[in-house]
Amino acid sequence: MPRDVTMPQLGMAQDAGKIVSWLKSPGEAVTKGDALFEVETDKAVMEVESPADGYLTGVAYPEGADVPVGQVIARITDSPEETGTDDTGDPQAPDATTTDRPAAGDSLPEGHKITMPQLGMAQDTGLLVSWLKAPGDEVAPEDILFEVETDKSTMEVEAGRKGWLAATLAQPGEEVPVGAPVAILSDTRPEAPVARALKDSAPQPAAKADPKPEPEPAKADTAKSAPAKQAPAAAKPAPATAPMSGDRILASPKARRLAREQGLDLARLVEAGHPQPFHVTDLDTLRALPVAAAPQPRTEAPASRRLTALCPEDGLTGFVAWAARDLSLSDADAILAGLVGASLGQPEPVTIAIDRFGTTRHFTVPPGRALGSVTETGTDAPPALRLRDLRATRVASVAMGAEDAPVLTLVPDGTGLSITLECAADQLSAEAALALLTEFAGRMEQPLRHLL
Repeated sequence: MPRDVTMPQLGMAQDAGKIVSWLKSPGEAVTKGDALFEVETDKAVMEVESPADGYLTGVAYPEGADVPVGQVIARITDSPEETGTDDTGDPQAPDATTTDRPAAGDSLPEGHKITMPQLGMAQDTGLLVSWLKAPGDEVAPEDILFEVETDKSTMEVEAGRKGWLAATLAQPGEEVPVGAPVAILSDTRPEAPVARALKDSAPQPAAKADPKPEPEPAKADTAKSAPAKQAPAAAKPAPATAPMSGDRILASPKARRLAREQGLDLARLVEAGHPQPFHVTDLDTLRALPVAAAPQPRTEAPASRRLTALCPEDGLTGFVAWAARDLSLSDADAILAGLVGASLGQPEPVTIAIDRFGTTRHFTVPPGRALGSVTETGTDAPPALRLRDLRATRVASVAMGAEDAPVLTLVPDGTGLSITLECAADQLSAEAALALLTEFAGRMEQPLRHLL
């Protein structure tokens, strides 16, 4: 059966990806997991793998093309003669899951559909954990609508625009396909908000408390109900394409971080009418804008810290084998967490998260050097430090930015290791960051020093 190959969504603010290079040719046989092409986002250049065995056909975009997220790029078919062009569609055609007006006969309210985001390369569904807003609630762009769980973690999804939550289209605990609508935001207060499960065939009005009197929305509803030719001049205008004053500016994490570090004001792009979300390439446009005559004083957040250490030899692999044989310590992740925790030098137990290949394990590391005392825990509390193990990948360098906790990333460097520490300035002082990276790099090169 033919399988579509689509542009993946690798970040919450990503709306398109650039095809850097094709690694397979049209008509070439491929197996599941083969790298088909490289795609570039603001964050990194990543390979997109084949979802099935077959032949690469129906290639719709060349190298250098910017392709919208979710758009069909090629197909994997059973024979090289199948072109697969019938189903790729028009690249400019709107996505049915994001249409602002429901199809004829649909009893859902009118509005903007919020879809299940794709948060990972192998993700095809997301588990809806909980709703943080109820049907009928008014929301701001930065308000959290719901929580979604992937194989790696639980993440919050924001509204992204002002309005009212007119409909919820899935219940907590349901697996929602990537790109499927999860909610509908309307521009005016809904008369009958809808709440239904993903597989419900008929939506049901949600129970809601009596709303408090709000004159302004009432006026907007009155203006909407009047005939279009008699609409007064003060009627509520259609939503603007750019956020109104006070709304959150949509930008990728890397673009936001670089703008902050370089003293650039993304609001100037909004004022100039450039479409959102903004990406790193938009910063060149921002720099070219005329300098304001009297710029307002800016208060910048502290810059992120990024430090890198190189270990000429990887002593961890041999140490793990020795610990399993002579000390009966068979959990390599627990050993790694123990080395990280000891490098922090805290007088009380700390929680260390080990991230690898889309999975996360949490360990409690007590003070001292006893690796046998490290225990795995299921806590959801933010860890004191995250370790991202990319030794089994082809990634050579990372610059991901600060997260909820300091992050140590391991990548291969010849026969040794490259270790990168990233954190916010308020998470670790410069002195503490240097001490942590120095201690941990020493333990990676010569783990036996940990036992001395």
